[in-house]
Amino acid sequence: MAAPPSPSWRPPSVVLKVTAWAGCTIVVLAAGWLFLKIASALALVLFPLVVTAFLSRILAPPSQWLRRRGWRPAPAAAATVVGFLVLLGGLTAAMAPSMVSEFRGLGDAVADGVADIEDWVVEDSGLDVTRQDIEEAKDDASDRASEVVRNSGDQIVSGARLVLTALVGLVLSLILTFFALKDGPDTLERAHRALPEHRRRDAEVVASASWASLGGYLRGAALLGLLEAVVIGATMAILGVDLILPVMLLTFLAAFVPLVGATVAGVLAVLVTLAAGGLVPALIVGVVALLVQQFDNDLLAPWIYGKALEMHPVVILLAITTGTAAFGVVGTFLAVPLTAVVLTSVKALRAERTDPTESAAAGGDGSDPPPSPQGGPVPEPT
Repeated sequence: MAAPPSPSWRPPSVVLKVTAWAGCTIVVLAAGWLFLKIASALALVLFPLVVTAFLSRILAPPSQWLRRRGWRPAPAAAATVVGFLVLLGGLTAAMAPSMVSEFRGLGDAVADGVADIEDWVVEDSGLDVTRQDIEEAKDDASDRASEVVRNSGDQIVSGARLVLTALVGLVLSLILTFFALKDGPDTLERAHRALPEHRRRDAEVVASASWASLGGYLRGAALLGLLEAVVIGATMAILGVDLILPVMLLTFLAAFVPLVGATVAGVLAVLVTLAAGGLVPALIVGVVALLVQQFDNDLLAPWIYGKALEMHPVVILLAITTGTAAFGVVGTFLAVPLTAVVLTSVKALRAERTDPTESAAAGGDGSDPPPSPQGGPVPEPT
């Protein structure tokens, strides 16, 4: 019989390391799950705050421009918010009639494109697939969808409630944006002075990195989305395909969901072109969409985003999946920028503590930090 281990016996170091990593992983996952649960329960409060952060980042430059020219904070903030609403309303009114008429045919065009693909699979692809196989698969999918709808009465009610919550949140976001533009710099400075002295520099670094990262992401997504929408729309126009405006709008919006959005928008453009123009124009649009996406991802995106979106594609996909699962469509759009802000802030804080001279480089794309009442960085108190 083997002797019992002596009191000084210890497990191998590998076992201790694996146990420590496993324990840390479990704690992090549990904390993340709890955070998502709390955030989902507080969506009515968190959603307006997140949208306010986005709108404030977009509208801060014109508001600061007015204040530097002698406008008082309240009139400058009000003029900025009202001007934004007028611009948005004007663009909507100008584009709405043609957009509505074209969107009516978008569903039929996509359905026709899917039907064309089915015809190719059955008749020309050489695959051992019959029309009956496809119909059975479609009937099976339809039956499952009907079953899900019958069993999701609570989800439908929750969806309606979510839409109402989103509308209320948007109105609240506009109000909060006005106060953020009006009182944000003063509030930041007071909060800065209220912190313990040894934490003030860390707060400055995190705020500056977050501000720069959010601005870099919004500018980058808008520029890339505009470029992709113009190129794909121009290609469809040259080929004489209809439904150009809906495809361009969806392509622009899809750019705010990196990786996944561009793929979905490209597939949609190909389906619409296939239904409206045939196989050859659809192949041309597919090739153009693929080339422009590769050009954006390999050349333009690193330069436009800068350090605002230095994330591995796996991290981006996990962020999108988690955001979608927790908050639906809203989470799909907000997951990547929020993740980028967090990671960039952590990186900037680590750089500051390692070497303060590198903190500016780790803070983002060189954008201005959160403004003070005078329009510059939050000053270091004396």
